[in-house]
Amino acid sequence: MESVIALLAGNPEIALFLALAVGHAVGAIRFGPFQLGGICGTLIAALFIGQVGVRLDDDVRNVAFALFIFALGFTGGPQFFGNVAKEWRIGLLSLVEVFVLLALLAVAVPLLGLDPGTAAGLLAGAATESAVIGTASEAIAHLGTDPEQIRVLQSHIVTAYSVTYLFGLISIVLFTSQLAPWLLRENLRESATRLWHQLGGQNDMQDGQVSALPRVVSRVLRVEVADTTVLDAERGVAMGVTIRRIRRDGNTFKPTPDEVLRAGDVMLVVGRRDAMVAFVPLVGTEVSGDDTLHAEFDAVVQCEQSVLLTRREVIGLTLARLREVADVGAGRGVYLSRITRMQHRVPLLPETVLRRADVLTLSGPRDAVQLAVPELGYAVVPTVRTDFVFLGIGILLGMWLGSLHVDVGRANLTLGTGGGCLVAGLAFGWFRARVPLLGSLPAPAAEILKDFGLATFIAAVGLSAGPDALKLIEQYGLVLPLAGVLISVIPAAISLFIGHRWLRLELPILLGAVAGQHCSTPTIMALTNAAGNSTPVIGYTITYAISNVLLPLLGPIAVTMAVAMAVH
Repeated sequence: MESVIALLAGNPEIALFLALAVGHAVGAIRFGPFQLGGICGTLIAALFIGQVGVRLDDDVRNVAFALFIFALGFTGGPQFFGNVAKEWRIGLLSLVEVFVLLALLAVAVPLLGLDPGTAAGLLAGAATESAVIGTASEAIAHLGTDPEQIRVLQSHIVTAYSVTYLFGLISIVLFTSQLAPWLLRENLRESATRLWHQLGGQNDMQDGQVSALPRVVSRVLRVEVADTTVLDAERGVAMGVTIRRIRRDGNTFKPTPDEVLRAGDVMLVVGRRDAMVAFVPLVGTEVSGDDTLHAEFDAVVQCEQSVLLTRREVIGLTLARLREVADVGAGRGVYLSRITRMQHRVPLLPETVLRRADVLTLSGPRDAVQLAVPELGYAVVPTVRTDFVFLGIGILLGMWLGSLHVDVGRANLTLGTGGGCLVAGLAFGWFRARVPLLGSLPAPAAEILKDFGLATFIAAVGLSAGPDALKLIEQYGLVLPLAGVLISVIPAAISLFIGHRWLRLELPILLGAVAGQHCSTPTIMALTNAAGNSTPVIGYTITYAISNVLLPLLGPIAVTMAVAMAVH
């Protein structure tokens, strides 16, 4: 045992990766609908390993946090700027969360006698926002006190977070999926089903699922109603089908829109299933049993292309309206198969509203897809390469912004590295969404930066906490978990009241927005399972984008508030 302790103490990098591995293994364990998650698991593992006296260099922690917070801003920038103005009704709930959290903290600090580190950790855990740990730690480092006191206060942040996070997570999951519908006397599943049909939905497929009745189908038809053009025949079902090939007199060719159909033509038709049902009797009958013909038509392929939505004329349209205004030349034969918003799939419904930086997956003939892409935005080119010039300049700019300060009386106001990199990430993410040809930080790479950066930072802080963690737990006992439950549920309850009574939001969207206030992926997963479809995601992505920016900024405010109250 002594040799293991000596190994960890002498090689802190081993302790770091041990904490990452053990923490993510523990975080993956499911307790009913709950999981700790990799970040909280890593923190708990690091606190235990840190008892042997392992310390990581502060530079490792600072670099990891800078990478995380920049990537956080980069991935959320386009949606943040797009949602602040256009979705103010739902986005207002993020502001409610912020002000209520600060009000509750102002009560808890003097009532419980919280030091700045414990206050910030309580806020981070109750709001289930790990990024607060980093911004608060940085704020404590600038308090100007002795290094040992700074280390103790920073250890209190992670300890208070680890104690309150689990209780905050359980509370918000149960509140949104069970308690809130009961308080409003509404059945969540029935409300979600009703909203789904109001938006024009018929079924809801999750990741990894394929409908037995697919949305886009193909048929081989023999023409019996002749003397009409290809385009007029397609318009008979509101452009819901496309005639891809025609076989006539032994020859197969790709028809132009003005090609006139003849009796006896055999056509390959591709389109939406509902439109195909109406289209078949309008033109003829389905052909079956001709293996040679079907083999020839099998060579016709559908291409898929992801598009980053940037065109101002399209943003804000519903899918139904987009189909109505789509240019026939650019949109003919192209169908939308998926919408992704902030790494979450959005319901593909006629009344779904398109937002800036949505990623639309188009399906259709290659030439038609290529024509449609510039009408929507920019093609998302699959790449695994990161532009490190772009990334490096962004983080350097963020660190420079964080180094600036303004003296207001006795207060020294500064963004710090965390705030500066967050602002730079937002700006670079917004710029990249508007000019995708410059710079490259693929979504998977950004996710790795976020996950690894935050996990490394959390592990480093947890290892440094050491024995101070046990002292804090002994000092407060059950007070911190109880405070975490209250600080998690009270803002959610106030948002529920405001959203239901004043904003008149539909229940699934409102509950999704409450989950987004906490930036809680486990909560939205539990909520969509309880709702039976993905309608809560509509509200979740809006508040998630805004709260992901606002909540980390509360770390320094919480520290300043606790210091000011301690002085008085």
